[in-house]
Amino acid sequence: MAKKRAREADGAAEAPDKMVEDSDSSDDDDFDMVNVDFEWFNFDSEIDFHGTKSLLRQLFDVDATLFDISGLADLILSQPTIGSTVKVDGKETDAYAFLTALNLHEHREKQPIAELTRYIGDKAKTNEALAGIPDLLSSGQHVGLVLSERLINMPSEIAPPMYNMLIDEIEAAVEDKEPYEFSHYLIISKTYHEIESKLDIEERKRKKGKQDATMFYFHPEDEVLQKYAAAYGSYDFTKIDEAIADSKRAFQEMGVMPRGFMMLIEASKFADAAKAISEYLSPPS
Repeated sequence: MAKKRAREADGAAEAPDKMVEDSDSSDDDDFDMVNVDFEWFNFDSEIDFHGTKSLLRQLFDVDATLFDISGLADLILSQPTIGSTVKVDGKETDAYAFLTALNLHEHREKQPIAELTRYIGDKAKTNEALAGIPDLLSSGQHVGLVLSERLINMPSEIAPPMYNMLIDEIEAAVEDKEPYEFSHYLIISKTYHEIESKLDIEERKRKKGKQDATMFYFHPEDEVLQKYAAAYGSYDFTKIDEAIADSKRAFQEMGVMPRGFMMLIEASKFADAAKAISEYLSPPS
């Protein structure tokens, strides 16, 4: 795993592991240009526990309390040569984003994965489009669980290099006879739709009938990934209710209701999916 180990030795990697985000305000004198350097690092168990745990909580939203999130973070940090963090102020700071893959079969006896696998299976059963996933998870095949999250204001352009590096790292790990030869990748993510706030719902009912909700993506790359998926679909969080959506409403007519989202991609198509993300999201040269 020469490439990954070189990055581990040096801290941050060479390009494309560093990206400059420019915000040009030439059209508005009230704002200044902001240059932000994003750097990619390996997971470091002495630094990244709290940042990884916080992002996992964000990913699983209200259902994060159903799992051993601390144990899941520890498991992610135990494989530092697989996956990446993205930071702004150097290696010693908390991650602004991360991406990794865990072998569900390899870690099936560990509590965080056992809990999460049961949860995924139960949620898949609630959506006909995901009906085949429970059988796959119990089949003994090696499924790679892809977990990715970032702070809400992070640019989506950080996703392509994260996925490209993950593929390189997994290929190198397989060459080293490490347990990352997956049959499928199962990506856990989130979507959301807008709903009427409880504060206004009675008045709104008098004005118009109920309309179908439109699904939106927290991660724009998910719209690309699902095109390569053998199965994909949303599911309701166990602990969600409309009061939470109402509390997230910020000076707008509609509230935001998050939902879980999963995509199952055959391993043979994962590299093409990552390439498509690069074509869709990479910043113009």
